[in-house]
Amino acid sequence: MHLRTMPIFSLVNYIPVIATVVTTILSVVLARATLRYAEASDKSLALAREEFEREWSPELHIKLEKISSSEIKLIVTNLARISVLLQMVQVRKLAQAVPSERYFLNEPLVGGMTWTESFWKRLIVATGENFQGPIAVSVTFYASSRLFRTDWFRFQVTVKNGNVSQIDALNIAARRVRVLESRSGRPSPKRELVRDAASAPAKEEVVSPS
Repeated sequence: MHLRTMPIFSLVNYIPVIATVVTTILSVVLARATLRYAEASDKSLALAREEFEREWSPELHIKLEKISSSEIKLIVTNLARISVLLQMVQVRKLAQAVPSERYFLNEPLVGGMTWTESFWKRLIVATGENFQGPIAVSVTFYASSRLFRTDWFRFQVTVKNGNVSQIDALNIAARRVRVLESRSGRPSPKRELVRDAASAPAKEEVVSPS
């Protein structure tokens, strides 16, 4: 009788071991499933954030359009959904580090809309009566209680005796808008862009005419 009961007691002793192994396997499977779910959630969150930033991050496009030799239009298009408040326009020759013309605005621009103004006189002030070469235009604006500035949009311009005979876009901006002032009003680490907008020379690479 004692010999017949020995395998039963041995089997009972192995049950905790078997339960531990099964629990470990299930834990590993659940952990891998959790990691996969977390990775999928992170990817979904990243895509949602990218879509949100694409639609709601401020982004302006600047264009100079020649109507006639004495009529030039500055066209600023808000490519994002968020509304902005235009604050300043700067114009400079690429051979100069400091803008040769800047003027202040207070013009709201709704998302998806365009703002236009006559630009001939201001262009002549920036270039002079006779000029041939590249210029750059930038716009500073408020959005979501922060101050931004676009990159420099470049144009090839020819001016003869105060008449504009040519305006061609060289290329669009290479970078997105930059934050000049934080939401709290404190200057951001890129505060030198504000000094560039005010008076100090900007340390930017000079691009020779193509």
